[in-house]
Amino acid sequence: MKNVLEVLRQSNPPLYYFGWICLWAALLCLLLTRVTQVQVLGINAWYKPFKFFLSTAIFVWSMAWFMQYLGRGPAVVAYSWGLIVLFTVEDLYIAWQAGRGMLSHFNVSTPFYASLYSVMAFAAVGISLWTAYIGLLFFRQDFPDLPAAYVWGIRLGLVLFVLFSMEGLAMGGRLAHTVGAPDGQAGLPVVNWSRQHGDLRIAHFLGMHALQILPILSYYAVRNVKAVIVLGLLYGLITTGLFWQALQARPLFR
Repeated sequence: MKNVLEVLRQSNPPLYYFGWICLWAALLCLLLTRVTQVQVLGINAWYKPFKFFLSTAIFVWSMAWFMQYLGRGPAVVAYSWGLIVLFTVEDLYIAWQAGRGMLSHFNVSTPFYASLYSVMAFAAVGISLWTAYIGLLFFRQDFPDLPAAYVWGIRLGLVLFVLFSMEGLAMGGRLAHTVGAPDGQAGLPVVNWSRQHGDLRIAHFLGMHALQILPILSYYAVRNVKAVIVLGLLYGLITTGLFWQALQARPLFR
């Protein structure tokens, strides 16, 4: 792990240090879940910013690792600083609302909150579309020094990340992530996915983390290009099935 962090620090200092900031922010939010009683939708308000800060740290370090293969061209530099700006907007708004015991997502209760929610949604969509451009660079370039299966793991991971990050629009259009009941029902520990109804966050989460799962599997376990492509297709189909299941108001586990 120490070597990985050193590579990140040398190849992409902005995302390396931003990842540390998000990680420490996540730990602070986790601490606040233990010392505060503020709740949103029946759970401690600080769990949500904890998850978002942690997810941000994992994402920016993942992208920093992959982009070392693209070099330090203008596109990589612009994307890196763009992530920092857009994630700062999104995560700070989530934390700010948590501290006030109020919803951040789907909060259109007043024109002011609706405007802030729109800004946050714009930041999230911006991240997805910009990441799609980075993914396009991976398809356009060859990487003769890297295992071919690993390159395809990165490519497919990026494709699935973009597709299932944009699934957030389905939740935004509904102004809810639960299907078949209002948000705030009893959920699984930490992730809080609904135990009794459909939950669109499940496919959203699993699809986006293809960004880490597929490259890791293709580097350490599945070292054949065709097998990686099949694995990516199966992963995408299973995650799409979970999305369809949630739309039918069915929980992950009955």
